[in-house]
Amino acid sequence: MPGEEPPPTRRGPAAADDELAELIRAKVRDVPDYPKPGVVFKDITPLLADGAALRAVVSALAGGHGPVDKVAGIEARGFILAASAACQLGAGFVPVRKAGRLPGPTFAQSYELEYGTATIEVHQDAFRPGERVLIVDDVLATGGTAEATASLVRRTGAEIAGLAVILELTFLGGRAKLGGQPLRALLAV
Repeated sequence: MPGEEPPPTRRGPAAADDELAELIRAKVRDVPDYPKPGVVFKDITPLLADGAALRAVVSALAGGHGPVDKVAGIEARGFILAASAACQLGAGFVPVRKAGRLPGPTFAQSYELEYGTATIEVHQDAFRPGERVLIVDDVLATGGTAEATASLVRRTGAEIAGLAVILELTFLGGRAKLGGQPLRALLAV
């Protein structure tokens, strides 16, 4: 009828996911040749500086994993995202740190990165057997860090509820190293 407003359009999850992916694409900048020549570093600091963008990303990282007891954040940018996701979920936060930075007895796991090797650690008492753990980081590249973190979580007897990242660099094939673990990447490039 004339003068009637059209019914509101309903936006589904796919539209919201597309909007979030575009927001991430706009807020993450590439830094060529960092930390070494040939590497293009994905800098998330502009995204972190935008309160609405940060809120949207943390909400998306936290959602859809079922019950979560702990959120493990991988040093260092993963700490920011994981601690925020843990607060949103009402779960505990566990830092997964570079070797030698945790004060108590730890489990350690070495792995390869796209530009070298490293070792990460977690406190031996960080997780209890049967706890559901969400692993959060900013970028999935070669998968070494995520795979090593998943190994540390499993070593404690805890279960992996999922892995969540802002960006997945698909050309590096990191997903293949995760052995079928559930992964949610908010943007795949």
